[in-house]
Amino acid sequence: MSTPTPSDRRRVVVTGMGAVTPLAVGVGPTWDGLLAGRNGIARIQGFDPEPYASQMAGEVRDFDPVDFIDRKQANRTARFTQFALAASLEAMDQSGLTIDDSNRFEVGVIVGSGIGGLKVTEEASYTLRDRGPRRLSPFTVPMILADIAAGEIAMKLQACGPNFALISACATGAHAIGEATEMIRRGDASACVAGASEAAVTPLAVGAFAAMRALSQRNDDPEHASRPFDKGRDGFVVAESCGIMILEDLEHARRRGASIFAEVVGYGATADAYHVTAPEPSGRGATRAMTRALEKAGAGPEDVDYINAHGTSTELNDAAETLAIKQALGEDRARQIPISSTKSMTGHSLGGAGAIESIFSVMAIVDGRVPPTINYQDPDPDCDLDYVTEGARRVDPELVLNNSFGFGGHNACLAFRRFSD
Repeated sequence: MSTPTPSDRRRVVVTGMGAVTPLAVGVGPTWDGLLAGRNGIARIQGFDPEPYASQMAGEVRDFDPVDFIDRKQANRTARFTQFALAASLEAMDQSGLTIDDSNRFEVGVIVGSGIGGLKVTEEASYTLRDRGPRRLSPFTVPMILADIAAGEIAMKLQACGPNFALISACATGAHAIGEATEMIRRGDASACVAGASEAAVTPLAVGAFAAMRALSQRNDDPEHASRPFDKGRDGFVVAESCGIMILEDLEHARRRGASIFAEVVGYGATADAYHVTAPEPSGRGATRAMTRALEKAGAGPEDVDYINAHGTSTELNDAAETLAIKQALGEDRARQIPISSTKSMTGHSLGGAGAIESIFSVMAIVDGRVPPTINYQDPDPDCDLDYVTEGARRVDPELVLNNSFGFGGHNACLAFRRFSD
């Protein structure tokens, strides 16, 4: 397959970002928390976790939807949609993009969710069982649907361009940003609100993930439970979050004098075609996603300055990702590149992870520093790269990769570059 060179394609840039995470509401305070190595993981407060094998999560605290939307809309939207609206408003405000009759059909919205309104599903099931079908809310279906965040954002912003949701488990956010980039490149939109949102810290999700032995059970020490690449890792910590980017065609951004944070220069998407939950042991799918992203960026291993890893804190994922990085970049080069897993601080927010981690990748370019991987204490011989374990590091990266891999064998890699004319 031939790959167009960057000069042959429309250039796509990031002009705004918004985030809701376990560390904070907002990109700035979240980034400050990451650089400080602050942990957003604690014992679950949203419900009584005592009966559960895993009792901790990265919950979003101090979030009130009426700070962003009116109470009527808050009452008829699920939590993941509320996150998406809040992050989109922050991103739009930062971008300075105005949507009106002159451009509304040129602005798209691609915002996904791995699970959607799971809490609404659970609560509606209890209502149906205990009170009967006539007591179900007429908003139950639209609150559950994974595409409804994209729809609500479009209605809030009056954006009438292409609008849909992607679902690819834990790769959802990265796929949404990648596909939005491609949509702009082919001329189907001039700008796009892109990302993903997840609010699945619910009894069903925690119980079900624990039943498949995917979650950490380090309940006596929640702050150290998420420990990517550490030999003592025993599973991921479920979390909730939302990340939104405003992506624009470069010429569109220039015409309106927008500030540009970074350029999206590469996107690779592959499938393991191997197992419903486990990564393919050779790392072939993840390797190809990374090499494809670099090919599209017109870059090579020597150009990569930082990798925000998927780094879930599970035994199989961390080892397979380490292997894939070595195969994609060459072992010698792989050992020279700083790599961190911000999930050590945020937990794993499933569909939302790739979106917030894309924001973290861009912030590394903007700020010149990369966040640490905390809780790395006992080296694993299968995970032997530079995971930035000593705290935030000054790197001044020009080119950054962000990896996201999902149940079902979905792989995505995004390449971001410091913008220059």
